[in-house]
Amino acid sequence: QVQLVESGGGLVQAGGSLRLSCVVSGSTSRINDMRWYRQAPGKQRDLVALINSGGSTIYADSVKGRFTISRDNAKNTVYLQMNSLKPEDAAVYFCNVHTTLYQYWGQGTQVTVSL
Repeated sequence: QVQLVESGGGLVQAGGSLRLSCVVSGSTSRINDMRWYRQAPGKQRDLVALINSGGSTIYADSVKGRFTISRDNAKNTVYLQMNSLKPEDAAVYFCNVHTTLYQYWGQGTQVTVSL
């Protein structure tokens, strides 16, 4: 079993920055990909960024150049540094990790961006 706890969400003005963290506990040795998704009200949950066990990353086009995903394997933590935030970035952000057989989700953290 794997448990995920996100933190770092909040209210920020447009153009500002936030850093999300997701601490993973449990059977962490089996983790491959670590991901961040987001879901705005009335919309589907979309992939924001992914980092694999080798450190390679993938980003949604809408966040390229503004967001950076990273992981600290020693701390079992994945981060999402979000810069130049826009109102359309407002959503609940979810941490997600994949093992060989399963995927696990965090409870989500709210990001609100004001004009």
